[in-house]
Amino acid sequence: MKRKHANQNGSSGPGVTTLKRACLAACGKVLGRIAGAKQMIFNESRGALREQERLLRLALNEAEAVAWQTGYPELVFPALATEKVQAVAAWDAKLQKLRRTRYAWWSAQLARNHGRHQARAGL
Repeated sequence: MKRKHANQNGSSGPGVTTLKRACLAACGKVLGRIAGAKQMIFNESRGALREQERLLRLALNEAEAVAWQTGYPELVFPALATEKVQAVAAWDAKLQKLRRTRYAWWSAQLARNHGRHQARAGL
């Protein structure tokens, strides 16, 4: 003969409801803390990465997703987010340097070609 336990019969007692509320409240607090940290890190980083705002948001979302896979997301998220933001900043700096180098090269080529063109025209 099988016995039904109290939580297997479909009814939840007052203890289960109280536990459920406590868990939901705790999760809500963690969500709020992470959202607050995410917004703060975004606001601090947005000025330096104005052109890469989309990548900044993606980096923060990725850090949050990884943090939720740990047992302590509210503790892990700030460090992960900072690492991700630093990686985006480093990538942006390399991109800016490449753009400046390409522009300088392009400008030099244009000036050289313009000079050759003027020399042929006898100007």
